[in-house]
Amino acid sequence: MNTAAATLTRPARISREVRDLMTLALPIMIGQLATTAMSFVDAVMAGRVSPQDLAAVGLGNSIWIPVYLLMTGTLLATTPKVAQRYGAGQFSEIGPLVRQSLWLAVVVGITAALLLLCAEPILHAMKVEPDLIEPSMGYLHGIAAGMPAIALYYVLRCFSDGLGRTRPSMVMGLCGLALNIPLNYIFIYGHLGVPAMGGVGCGWATAIAMWVMMLGLAVWTRWGPAYQSSELFKRFDWPQWSVIKRVLGIGLPIGIAIFAESSIFAVIALLLGGLGATVVSGHQIALNISSLVFMIPYSLSMAVTVRVGQALGRGEAREARFAAGVGMGTALAYACLSCSLMLLFREQIAAIYTPDPVVIHLASTLIVFAALFQFSDSIQVTAAGALRGYQDTRVTMVLTLFAYWGVGLPVGYALGLTDWLGAPSGPSGLWQGLIVGLSCAAGMLLVRLARSARRRIRADKARG
Repeated sequence: MNTAAATLTRPARISREVRDLMTLALPIMIGQLATTAMSFVDAVMAGRVSPQDLAAVGLGNSIWIPVYLLMTGTLLATTPKVAQRYGAGQFSEIGPLVRQSLWLAVVVGITAALLLLCAEPILHAMKVEPDLIEPSMGYLHGIAAGMPAIALYYVLRCFSDGLGRTRPSMVMGLCGLALNIPLNYIFIYGHLGVPAMGGVGCGWATAIAMWVMMLGLAVWTRWGPAYQSSELFKRFDWPQWSVIKRVLGIGLPIGIAIFAESSIFAVIALLLGGLGATVVSGHQIALNISSLVFMIPYSLSMAVTVRVGQALGRGEAREARFAAGVGMGTALAYACLSCSLMLLFREQIAAIYTPDPVVIHLASTLIVFAALFQFSDSIQVTAAGALRGYQDTRVTMVLTLFAYWGVGLPVGYALGLTDWLGAPSGPSGLWQGLIVGLSCAAGMLLVRLARSARRRIRADKARG
């Protein structure tokens, strides 16, 4: 523990850590909410056209968002690596590392775009209604055009976050959202010489916003005084497999773990695709609002990654554990608030998306389940963020895969679509399975975090 921290009482230490955590987290939250709000805007504006357009955007989101999270999760390894080097004062090592992460971003961004362009067999395999397939693929084609840009943007964002500079992601997220709304209007309804595309136009609007965000952050990190010591743009480096391999060794498990959670929501949407546009729309509304609410604990987890990583870089393992614990408590406090608000205003929330009373009723029912898993979701995502700070990602990946795919999805499938445990309850049963899976993940990741923290403290004692 550093000298300043040793002189503080425990409540004062907690207060200081919450302040420092929120200083990092608030800009990340605003940026994440703005980025996620782009999907919210897509859903709302498409829903005003027709339930079919909303369903097409919903199905498209159920495919591209997991791919996006797998991609960005893999690149997220840049944050703890930068944070630890920054905490250790190794500024000259940051630029070469980030340059290799940018090469990795080019590869994964193009790969993600190709996956989206070839996604039609997935829709057919899940027996989605034929009249929803064409608009869903049109939406995905637009999104695919922005994948390389958002991959590069994410590495630059991780670089900035790792330095403790989180304001740029907030500004760029807000700029992307501000641009997305008028672009949606132009592409959905057809203005300024652009043909009316309906929900398909949302994809192209989002892609343009992604490119603008990437270019804006590149300019910021190139000329901002806080980034000059890292010398990111000082020279050009060709790909170095040894460095990229180390980034992948940490990042790929992160990406797979995040994908494991998000893909369950995607699979549920696809399983419901055969039940018609009304059911898909109701599920999409509940999923969209839960994704929006999730951005707060997810942003906290990203700030916890930075706090833990920088503390470990300074050689303060106990401070790293303390930062993880305070982050967990902060996330739980937020869960109490979000759960209460979702339960109280579930019908009003659903009505924002659509005027259809049948869709509103179904969505408000599913929002109840989304509210109930706020606690386990907040715990598991914050624990995962702290584990990223420790660069302990492989076991986290295994635990997450087991919780979501080995427990949550089978339970949800049994409850929702079979008579194995009684009469099938449709989307409600599938969402109940989500609660089980998230609770399982939360418990296992907490245990893993405690072990990782103790192991690092013992290692520091042994070296000391």
